[in-house]
Amino acid sequence: MLKVLILGSAAGGGSPQWNCNSDVSKAVRGRVAGTSPRTQSSIVVTANDDEWFLFNASPDLGSQILNNEQMHPQKGLRHSPISGVVLTNGDVDHVAGLLTLRERQNLSVYAHSRVHNVLKDNSIFNVLNPEYVDRREMKMNNSFELTNKEGKGSGIMVEAFEVPGKIALWLEDESKGENFGTQEGDTIGLKISSKDTDESFFYIPACAKMTEELSKRIENSELVLFDGTLWKNDEMASSKVGEKTGQRMGHMNNSGPDGSMEAFKNLNVKKKIFIHINTTNPILLSTSDERKIVEENGWEVSYDGMEIKL
Repeated sequence: MLKVLILGSAAGGGSPQWNCNSDVSKAVRGRVAGTSPRTQSSIVVTANDDEWFLFNASPDLGSQILNNEQMHPQKGLRHSPISGVVLTNGDVDHVAGLLTLRERQNLSVYAHSRVHNVLKDNSIFNVLNPEYVDRREMKMNNSFELTNKEGKGSGIMVEAFEVPGKIALWLEDESKGENFGTQEGDTIGLKISSKDTDESFFYIPACAKMTEELSKRIENSELVLFDGTLWKNDEMASSKVGEKTGQRMGHMNNSGPDGSMEAFKNLNVKKKIFIHINTTNPILLSTSDERKIVEENGWEVSYDGMEIKL
């Protein structure tokens, strides 16, 4: 049986974001009823209750491990149930946590070649000693089993595929035009399956547009964890905490005719869960009109510590 544990459900900066005093951040910081703090986006998956694979390594990884007993050392004085990491892009909120995993622990790190090149070019990631950490390239549209550093299979199958998105903010190059140097592979989605059963789900924490190819891929699926960053495209500006739109940041909005709720309406996805939710998004408030609309449309809002069994 595949088990999913959501370590972090928020977008970059978490919720409340440390320097944000928007209505949502203020409510969460004040522990208003129906709110809860959220760390930055990351999940872990297991097929055997023994070894877990981390999908995206957030800057909050240390506290996420501390807050979830399943991630604690179990065997002897030096151990971790985390066998490896799979990265969906090079965003800071998805790679910075790799630095937490530097303590001479055997790991396998899977990513698109574009992301591996980013890590290679930034010397701070050299703290991931190659004697202990294998860096493995994921080929797109190719199903394979995740294995630990020694090559032992996890029972978890992964198929990576490109989705519309944007190059990581810290890698943008304005001299390369309106797409800032974005290339294929800068944002990917994952189909995660059990090797031994027919259980599977999709993990797509960033997506700028629902394409025909993507909709066909996820149609009739059991579960999709999907980009829930913003309620509306201009949310940052209307909240007066920023200027960038969701599209500028490479994210679909939840609402509206071009939003994810509308895009999923006829796809017959049995369980739909928003993840990677920005601290300005009113769906983080359980009593908000926006949360009611989300739930009426068959969606759930993820939270830290949420467990899902397929």
